[in-house]
Amino acid sequence: MRVVVVGAGVFGVWTAKCLADAGHTVTLIDAYGPANGRASSADHSRVIRAGYGADIIYSRWATESLAAWLALADATGRTLLAKTGALFMGEPGNVYVRTSYETLRGLRLPVEWIEPDDLARRFPHIATTGLGGSVLEAQAGVIRARAAVQAVLTVALATGRVSYVTARCEPPDEQRDVLALHLTGGRALAADGYVFACGAWLPQLFPVAVGGCIRPTRQEVLHFGVPSGDARFAASQMPVWIEFAAGRYGIPDLDAMGFKVGVDRHGAVIDPDADDRIVDREVVDETRAWMAQRFPMMADAPLVDARVCQYENTSTGDFVLDRHPQWANCWIAGGGSGHGFKHGPAVGRHVAALVTGDAHVEPRFSLATKTSHARRAVY
Repeated sequence: MRVVVVGAGVFGVWTAKCLADAGHTVTLIDAYGPANGRASSADHSRVIRAGYGADIIYSRWATESLAAWLALADATGRTLLAKTGALFMGEPGNVYVRTSYETLRGLRLPVEWIEPDDLARRFPHIATTGLGGSVLEAQAGVIRARAAVQAVLTVALATGRVSYVTARCEPPDEQRDVLALHLTGGRALAADGYVFACGAWLPQLFPVAVGGCIRPTRQEVLHFGVPSGDARFAASQMPVWIEFAAGRYGIPDLDAMGFKVGVDRHGAVIDPDADDRIVDREVVDETRAWMAQRFPMMADAPLVDARVCQYENTSTGDFVLDRHPQWANCWIAGGGSGHGFKHGPAVGRHVAALVTGDAHVEPRFSLATKTSHARRAVY
């Protein structure tokens, strides 16, 4: 089978690799390059964790994907992951924290329940004011995102069944009975199957099928300088963390890039092609004020790096992994919604199986379950 995969982010490269591993020929296309600075799969680091409240499908896919990421690191000899553990924090009685603990225990994954007094003893640089019990997922950590995407592409190209092209696709005519794919400049591409894994660009390419079901938003990612000579904020000594009620997550000082804080509230709409990625000063000030309460030693920390990435949000936070309603040989893989990167290997496996007819669409990942009204339930 000949397959065209549009989009060389994490979903696209893993789909291409899984198709190639199954013996198919793949042309992988991206307008700007693998994990480029405009893409949702860009940035230096991403959280790897299996804690997803009661959403066991994501916990299972994250666990499966972690094994694949580790195998990729072994195969390429690259240091792609850092095992730090992941700390889930919330107010007393937070349901998402409690159900994450119960789901991880049910999957027999190493996990601890930590009461506030114990948390303060083990991590004295975290202020526990307003917190209830926390969960520490031991196998979680950090993945070097851009390097990981490039590593997958390297392995895929080495199969001899994947070719990569930097080119822009024109939006297909969704009224035609047969999908016709053209690159800017007029070149046509014909294949047996097509996968569009192009994230924030999906609404532009498919205004009818996708349209407002995916909403690209700008999301600030901030790196603050850690205290001089204090190793407690290093990735070797501190877990990644998520505080659900605060809408923030963080990664300790990895590769001397500073203490990373991401804002996990949906930001303003972004044009993925044209908009500048300039960080909003108000977001910096709000984040620093919040750090003064949760990480007091970081209250006056300087901002040493910052960037604007983007989410491509669905209404629920669930992925879109579904057939285009007009064409039987066209598949859409997107809707990472800010949490999708870690699932790249499982998504690639599933989408490849959809293309070859060896899997069925998971109902919650269907286009039919998505609307233009935000009611996010997956974090």
